[in-house]
Amino acid sequence: MLTVEKTIAWLNLFGQKVEKNKDYLSELDQKIGDGDHGANMARGAAAMKTALEQKAFDTVQDVLKTAGMALLSKIGGASGPLYGSAFIGMAKQAGAGSADVPAVLEAGLEGIRKRGKAEAGDKTMVDVWLPAVDAAKNKELSRERIDGWVKATEPMKAKKGRASYLGDRSIGHIDPGAASSGLLFESLIEEGVLDE
Repeated sequence: MLTVEKTIAWLNLFGQKVEKNKDYLSELDQKIGDGDHGANMARGAAAMKTALEQKAFDTVQDVLKTAGMALLSKIGGASGPLYGSAFIGMAKQAGAGSADVPAVLEAGLEGIRKRGKAEAGDKTMVDVWLPAVDAAKNKELSRERIDGWVKATEPMKAKKGRASYLGDRSIGHIDPGAASSGLLFESLIEEGVLDE
């Protein structure tokens, strides 16, 4: 179950992982995008950390909304609106009185799909979010599975975003958005958010 404390701990750990992996994320993005995914995500994560430190929160909804607005305003490119939409979707679900983690994650996935119009197999963050939400519902989310979903984007041909312009040349590279999404779900496990 999501609590204010657990949600903040989860997002702070995600921010630390993004900062630690920013060069790797940008390296992935250099192959099939603008090359700035890591730098953009790190900027967003820093803004999110600051925003979460600046006030006391009464509700999970408020935490997620604050995080979403910080990411939306600081991450450039397509990732800002996508992550922003995910967090704002999760905030709405949490505000509907549901701190049920799979339901909140599913609302985040819906936010991404609505904004990016991507489906499974398009070589985007949806390729991690979709199976992760299902696994969370079935209490089967694990680091190994997350790694597998991220790596599974490598042989895919990109059908959305900047990478889609490359056509067949997008094959053989891990999707950067899928990789950063993997960090989000790893953080969820490590902070015990899914534990009853």
